[in-house]
Amino acid sequence: MEAEETTPERETSVQSGLRFLGEVACRYQADEVRPEDLPMIAAEALAAGLDSPALCELAGWPRNADARDVRDAFEQALAESGIGLPDRGLARRHALRRMAARLIDGEITPAALAKDDWWETEAETAAEQSFVALIPQCDCCIEYILGLDRQTWVAQMRNAALALTSSPPIGPGC
Repeated sequence: MEAEETTPERETSVQSGLRFLGEVACRYQADEVRPEDLPMIAAEALAAGLDSPALCELAGWPRNADARDVRDAFEQALAESGIGLPDRGLARRHALRRMAARLIDGEITPAALAKDDWWETEAETAAEQSFVALIPQCDCCIEYILGLDRQTWVAQMRNAALALTSSPPIGPGC
């Protein structure tokens, strides 16, 4: 049996696939990836050059497969690819930075942050703490909890998001 030839293109493709799957693992830990999307993500990883039994199996599953089975298969595919699941807290902190960037870019509104549990994120840096402190538990609580008018709150959210996205990276991750 002849050994499979390794080319620079194949190595680059595999590295790209591993980076992609690592980013998905981080987003998965931060609850940004739905289980029904994981089969397509597995197919994309295969197309990028990754190959593992669990990845192949998961890529063939339908979107409506049992969520627990999908999660188990995805985590097995990560393990087979040599990718560990990042710490959930770190993944949420990375997700918080992505949310701040989306807020700055106008992709989401400050009120949209109040519709999820971002206010519960364990912030470690001053920039993270400033941003999280402005996120109310629900949209209806903005004026009650923060004691601000909506326009002032939106300006403060934007300033805190700018400070967070321009602060030094929090370390390896997605």
